[in-house]
Amino acid sequence: MVYVSEPSEKAPVTFDSTLEEKTFATLEQLKIPFYQVATGEAVTMADCRDIDVRLGVEVVKTIFLCNQKKTKFYLYITPADFTFVTKDFGKKLGIPRVSFASAKLLNERLGVIPGAATIFGLLLDPEKEITLVIDRAVANRPWYACSSGAVTNYLKLKTQDLFEKFLPYTGHEAILID
Repeated sequence: MVYVSEPSEKAPVTFDSTLEEKTFATLEQLKIPFYQVATGEAVTMADCRDIDVRLGVEVVKTIFLCNQKKTKFYLYITPADFTFVTKDFGKKLGIPRVSFASAKLLNERLGVIPGAATIFGLLLDPEKEITLVIDRAVANRPWYACSSGAVTNYLKLKTQDLFEKFLPYTGHEAILID
């Protein structure tokens, strides 16, 4: 069982990563309301079950992938219980097989450690080198919940705000797949 605080509509006082601080500053700048919870270290989807209960919504699974040459990058967002198969992912996008990016690439590209991959990492991709891919089941939810950029803080916001305010701000467009 992972510790999970009561939800708050305010940003944390301290941040566990530069990305987390940038995430909350951007949400404030874009006037995107959110609920956040401080947590014990939550790295796996099993760790997120208590967070799901406290936020009242399922935390998404966020997977960071790359091609064999490590020149093309994909941020794939799915429901928590989704079983990922690289061959199926490549087939849906019409691309060669991909693999999980290393912890080093995760940190270089998204500014996070394993377990903290988040859509907010796109704030660190001004050149738009990362392709965002979202499962339609996630895109159709009223609420979106994920890491804020650290394994000790999770938040939820309206999915509509994610698509209508946050993604246009980053300049990224999502590819939706089933």
